[in-house]
Amino acid sequence: MGWVSRLFDARDTLVRMLLLDLSGVGYLVFGTGAGHAPTRTQWVLALIAFGTALLLHQRRVANLLAQSALLIVAFVMIDDQMINEVGAAFALLELTMAATRPRTFAAGAALVAAINLTAGYAHGPDRWTGPLYAALVVVGLPVLLGLVIRTTRELGQQAEAKAEAERQQRESESRAARADERSAIARELHDVVAHHVASMVLRVGVARHVLPDADPRVTDVFDDVHRTGTAALADLRRLVAVLRDPSVRTDAALTALEPSALPAALAAAVATAEQAGLTIARTLSPEASSIDAVRGMAVLRLTQEALTNVAKHAGPTARATLAVTVTDGNVHWSVTDDGGGTPPGLPAGGSGHGLTGMRERVEVLGGTLTAGPDGNGWRVATLLPGTDQPAAAAPASPPAAASLVDPGGSSG
Repeated sequence: MGWVSRLFDARDTLVRMLLLDLSGVGYLVFGTGAGHAPTRTQWVLALIAFGTALLLHQRRVANLLAQSALLIVAFVMIDDQMINEVGAAFALLELTMAATRPRTFAAGAALVAAINLTAGYAHGPDRWTGPLYAALVVVGLPVLLGLVIRTTRELGQQAEAKAEAERQQRESESRAARADERSAIARELHDVVAHHVASMVLRVGVARHVLPDADPRVTDVFDDVHRTGTAALADLRRLVAVLRDPSVRTDAALTALEPSALPAALAAAVATAEQAGLTIARTLSPEASSIDAVRGMAVLRLTQEALTNVAKHAGPTARATLAVTVTDGNVHWSVTDDGGGTPPGLPAGGSGHGLTGMRERVEVLGGTLTAGPDGNGWRVATLLPGTDQPAAAAPASPPAAASLVDPGGSSG
């Protein structure tokens, strides 16, 4: 807000009254001219006017009545009524700016005009020019200035209200569009993805019953697929519920992990990957159990995706290394594989969405994901900075041939 607007703000009446009083004191001390020093009566009336203006700065009607009364006394007792005329005019200005009804400041203007005209008539019925001009100045200018300030303020408030209404409308439209998108995604997840996953789980369950004498290794695979599919269905149901109704707070299970549960969750992810045939070495620092919930979930999802890609692109006989360490609050994570005997540079298929999703998950937390060849295998690594530290670059990957994803960066 500019200083001019602030000066005439309705909340700063006291400041304006102080400036008015200081101006009045300056007029009495320096402005009356040589040989025309203010009289004692003039000083008394001026000081009463100054004090009244300060005491009644928030009671504008009372202030106008008091200043008008002092103006009447000044017309009767002293020759120079400048201080009291200005006091009445300023009180009328304040009333015009703040009155809620036009007839209030109109009555005040009529009162001040009547006082000036009556005083002029008392000095001589044939001397109307001076009092009439004074009435126009003392009444007309304050009312005109007050109306201008009042109108400008109201227009500004209307503009702010209109801008706020437009902003709320845009937010409402944006929320409606997002709700439609969420509903569409929820329908697709429920009608397509969840349907197919449920069908696979059902077929695996049927296979377990129709092959009761199957090889134990086959039975273990069936059991693992059934557990994985059932867990995926549960996650899908929670995700669909959140998409359909964002107020449902079941999304915590999808975005956060209790710190103490991270080591066990990583062990379960490694065990699942080992059931697919992978050989996995783990390096997990004791501080891993103190990683906060959000970064802990990120580490778990990154590990699941990376190990899945190792099995997909390097083969079930590959050897992989999972490393999770914490240094100065920063989480260092990496998964490296040996390629599983895949010839260096052999392209692998993949949609690329897996690696893209990993990178997006890391970037949200202020980290940077690096992925690249490492000997005959592939290495994916990141550094997740602490919540009170700036983002840091992930460790670089040494050059070598691709195995986990294709050279173009595709990942399942």
